[in-house]
This record gives sequence, structure tokens and C-alpha cells, in this order.
Amino acid sequence: MLRKQYHFRTIGGDLHAWDIHRLIRMSKALTPSLVSIAEISELDENWWYDNPDKLPTPRALADHMALVQQADLTYPILLRADGRLMDGMHRLVKVLLEQRSHVQAVRFPVTPAPDYINVSADDLPYPDEDV
Repeated sequence: MLRKQYHFRTIGGDLHAWDIHRLIRMSKALTPSLVSIAEISELDENWWYDNPDKLPTPRALADHMALVQQADLTYPILLRADGRLMDGMHRLVKVLLEQRSHVQAVRFPVTPAPDYINVSADDLPYPDEDV
């Protein structure tokens, strides 16, 4: 089961948030293809620790590495229409650690509209159980 999560991007000064579960449902109608990990710029950007209150402590890194180990590469990563990552960083890190050059990806032909705009992560719904 997939834990409730969101993809966040600041666009034009506004915080946009997409429900990952909705994106996965939408992506099922699209055909995955192999994408070179060299094309994924987010691998060289601060992805998980852009909040100054969440520094990359050894414990925080270990938590992410546990998620990387559990990542299932049979599910494609999700890309916006412009090729930017929407979901799948733990899978990408796993591919990188396994020294693979490509990953299965679904690229939306048109980036879906966000589910929320200017709503903080703390104010979004997170059910207690996995969905």
C-alpha cells in the first residue's frame, strides 16, 4: 500500500501540490517508456531537504534509504509534460545505486492541474492508514 503523499512545486511564487494517488490513477492510461536518468535533473537538486527545519541528519538519511530499499521498480516514475519529476525519487535513487542508466517513466502529455494551490503541507489531508 502506498502512503498518502503529495508532490510540491513553487510556480510563479505559488505553492502547487498534487495528490500522488490521483497522478498514479491518471498515469495508468499512458504508456511507460525508458528514460535516461541523465535526463532527470532532480537527481542533482535538493529534493528532500528544502525545509530548513528538516536537515539531512543521519537518521533522516537512513529513513530515506529504507524507503529506497523498499522501492518497487516495476512502477514507473511520473514526469510532468516538461520532463520534471512528479513522483519516484526513491525509485530513481535505487536505479542510481544499482548503476542502471535508464528507468521506466510515464510522462504526462499535459501537466495535470494541481490539487491545491498555496496550501501548506501541514494543512493537507493525510489519512492515518495507507491508501
